[in-house]
Amino acid sequence: MRAVAFAEFGAAPEVQDIAIPEPAEGEVRVQVRAASVNGIDLAIAAGYLNGMMEHRFPVVLGKDFAGVVDAVGAGVEGYAVGDRVFGVVTKAFLGDGSFGEYVTVPAAVGLATLPDVVSFTEGAALGLAGTAAADAVDAAQLGAGQVVLVAGATGGVGNQAVQLAVRSGATVVATAHSTEEEALVTGLGAVEVVDYREDVAAQILVAHPEGVDAVIHLAGDAAALLPALRDGGRFASTLLGSSEQLPTESATVVPVYASPSTATLDRLAENVAQQHTTVTIERVYPLDQFGQAFADFRAGTVGKLVILID
Repeated sequence: MRAVAFAEFGAAPEVQDIAIPEPAEGEVRVQVRAASVNGIDLAIAAGYLNGMMEHRFPVVLGKDFAGVVDAVGAGVEGYAVGDRVFGVVTKAFLGDGSFGEYVTVPAAVGLATLPDVVSFTEGAALGLAGTAAADAVDAAQLGAGQVVLVAGATGGVGNQAVQLAVRSGATVVATAHSTEEEALVTGLGAVEVVDYREDVAAQILVAHPEGVDAVIHLAGDAAALLPALRDGGRFASTLLGSSEQLPTESATVVPVYASPSTATLDRLAENVAQQHTTVTIERVYPLDQFGQAFADFRAGTVGKLVILID
């Protein structure tokens, strides 16, 4: 099969022909129709995870995927050949990625059915970003009447977080800079916009002198955002490994670790199917143009970048 992979540490990823994987016990094989780019893909390609995770060469890049079940391993229940699925590759090693024609994934976690009304392109962009957003919004414990700042609102995770926060009943303040970015976040439901190139906390305190009830931290300096939070508020961050990284006695700091359970993925897919939320796709690429997709990701995105698999 054709896949974006690298054969050894230090080698640049390239499209190459490798063997089609076979599903192990408890796994399904998915014929991938689309996969989206995430920061971790670039980190793996750059070697940042060397020594941190086992690498099984050739390492195929890619975490998010959407496609059709092609084979079912022993002991798998709930999935059959031909099922439309999406999710996140969750294996404890690096090697089996989604930037290829096929990928094998555990059926127990990181996999869910993709409703017929949700496209493969949308499904491919939903798994990791949607999970991170859902877990962050849950950690923020939002409710009606509360005000939340979503820092990093223009990215894939932020797009979902804004919409999920709005659905919780909260008033959303989103970060954006350009006219295009402002139009995006307000279209997703943000009521107020602050410029992330300026002092975000200072802008917040002009309109909300006591501070906002919660901060969802997806981008930027956590310490610089903390003054925007009222006493007793919640600071949910996908970028902090522990609450000790942001010492404070006036707020609750909650590090968020995205966990793509089937229940969470089902909830995300149903939201899209019912048009409660949307998935913003900025651009799509053929597999051979993955390098351009990576370059565009590094330059900054408004929404998600998706690689289509022929």
